[in-house]
Amino acid sequence: MINLLKRFLHLEAAGGVILFFTAVLALILANSPWSGLYLSFLDIPVQFRIGALDVHKPLLLWINDGLMAIFFLLVGMEIKREMQEGSLSSLRQASLPMIAAIGGMVVPAALFSLVAYADEELMRGWAIPMATDIAFALGVLSLLGRRIPLSLKVFLLALAIIDDLGAIMVIALFYTSEVHTTPLFFAVALSGMLLMLNRCRVMRLAPYLLIGVLLWFAVLKSGVHATIAGVILGFAIPHAKRLSHSPLQLLEHRLHPWSSYFILPLFAFANAGLSFTGLSWSDLGAGLPLAIIVGLFIGKPLGVMLVSWIAVKLKLAVLPEKVSWIQLFGLAVLCGIGFTMSIFISGLAFDTTSDMFAASRLGILFGSSVAAVSGYLLLRKASGNRQDKECNRVSS
Repeated sequence: MINLLKRFLHLEAAGGVILFFTAVLALILANSPWSGLYLSFLDIPVQFRIGALDVHKPLLLWINDGLMAIFFLLVGMEIKREMQEGSLSSLRQASLPMIAAIGGMVVPAALFSLVAYADEELMRGWAIPMATDIAFALGVLSLLGRRIPLSLKVFLLALAIIDDLGAIMVIALFYTSEVHTTPLFFAVALSGMLLMLNRCRVMRLAPYLLIGVLLWFAVLKSGVHATIAGVILGFAIPHAKRLSHSPLQLLEHRLHPWSSYFILPLFAFANAGLSFTGLSWSDLGAGLPLAIIVGLFIGKPLGVMLVSWIAVKLKLAVLPEKVSWIQLFGLAVLCGIGFTMSIFISGLAFDTTSDMFAASRLGILFGSSVAAVSGYLLLRKASGNRQDKECNRVSS
């Protein structure tokens, strides 16, 4: 299990580095003479049609609605596996990251609302600073190498998984504007079929994936965000600890490289291309960008640390092994890297062609960048001090 986790963390860290470079590339292109070419690429019309079933969207929406559904399929499988045999499988292991994740979702949303409460349109983005970008956060941790104990990385992984589950629930409950009953009925029926396959212990992946594709179309047409189909499918894929290669393990193993090295970088490339034309530093202190920055850089660490401290003092949870409070604080700051999930929720809250969406990306990019640099420096300082103490203890 430890070896599997180490390989997983290594893969996600490498994906975080690629994610960073694709985001920077998008920013460069959006502010270069090739910006028109970049926008034209995202606006390429793509159509899929079988009889009366017709889906016609620009490439940007296929990336956000289609490829991200595969990412959420992976999230669903990760949550299921961790609940069955991983860092969420026991109350002792799961209690602190679960409590910390709740604080890390509630407090940023509350601070965002305090800043933006006077503007009803801005309030649509209240969930933007709630989630943590696991790939970016692990990418930053990887820069610290062996300075960071494995238990802290496991804690981050568990917290981010619960974060993602919370974001999924928020998307389903609060970012579904109009529901069409007929396709929703088909989506429920298809979900029931997936459950039946699981109950009947069908171990072949093909039936699940076929129904999953149909489920994606049904959810898309129902008005509920199509990525929810990925989560439902992820929870339906069978997994058993007694099997050395369960269908869930097999599919997760195959999808991880695609998610880390293609889907998330492509999403970053498609959504991070913010043009700075007409923007100034003063724009960071106004309206939506300010609310997001406060949520990510202040709300996230405050929420994670406050509820963690209360939980430990009340003996509801314990600190991870070999982890100090200052290291946990550095990790809490690192959780303010919202990037992928924040941009994704922003695209649901606002029209992707609107000034509001551009303003939200400005806040997300700045808030996530400050959280990444600050979290890295704090963890480097904290881990360095800890190593120095251990060396002095050994030498004495």
